[in-house]
Amino acid sequence: METPLSRVRGLGPAGHGGAEWWSVRLNSIALLLLSVWLIASLLRLPDLSYSMLGEWLRDPLAAVPMLLLIATTFWHIQHGLREIIDDYAHTESGRVLWITLLAFFVYGGGLFAAFCVLKIAFGGSAL
Repeated sequence: METPLSRVRGLGPAGHGGAEWWSVRLNSIALLLLSVWLIASLLRLPDLSYSMLGEWLRDPLAAVPMLLLIATTFWHIQHGLREIIDDYAHTESGRVLWITLLAFFVYGGGLFAAFCVLKIAFGGSAL
């Protein structure tokens, strides 16, 4: 025999429970740490010229965390804006439209940023 409370315990209002909440918090911590890494790395460079940043990004110890920062940032953007869309899009068709546009922005922007970093890391220029 199961009580109503035991059936819903841990599920939360969306049925996802605490897992989504924890994933957003862990993503925020990763974003914070990677942002601190980026600022500290940029402060250690002698200058912030295009050629110096290109040389810096050719190092795998700079390119890999930069790619992680890009992925984490766009994932965080998607989750934050998705919450806003879920809260304020009142019609299902409007919600689907905004979520589709958001997906194009997030995946397109993230892939473009990752492509630019990879292109610089492998010896080309960003644009």
